[in-house]
Amino acid sequence: MNFLRRLDRDAERWALLVFYVMLVITMAIEVLRREIFAYSSIWGEEIVRYSFIYLAWIGAAAAVKERAHIRIDVIIHYMGPRMKALIYIFGDLVMLVVALIALYWSFETVHVSWKFGSVSHGLRISMVWFLMAVPAGFALMTWRLFQSLNRDIRSLRDGTPVYEGDKLFD
Repeated sequence: MNFLRRLDRDAERWALLVFYVMLVITMAIEVLRREIFAYSSIWGEEIVRYSFIYLAWIGAAAAVKERAHIRIDVIIHYMGPRMKALIYIFGDLVMLVVALIALYWSFETVHVSWKFGSVSHGLRISMVWFLMAVPAGFALMTWRLFQSLNRDIRSLRDGTPVYEGDKLFD
């Protein structure tokens, strides 16, 4: 059980670290190859591109978890804890509906790629692995939204302040 708790707490952070390191190392190698040897490869560009795509989608799920998406919350500061919780629950429900719809439709692209066996130009790897970034991101986002809803409903029921995430500016 301890492993699952740690996985739940740190999964996005580790995945983001892996993709970020892969992106930086590949980009550095490609710059050196281009500048020193006047040679570059198509696979390096693909690794960087798809690492960035995975970074974006996993980062979006991490932002949902930490409630770190950009929002204008000037009016919310003047509300009581109960009203804040209701507004956050409403926002999470709207996001959940959008995430579920996007999750459903994002599998269409993966399905078409699987059906026709498309591969990437440089790496010659099935495009399914790269296209899965979108449904994987929305699936992780959906999981984090369910967790957020559970946390907010518990706060509403107990009358405790709702989790608002860290502030960028105070």
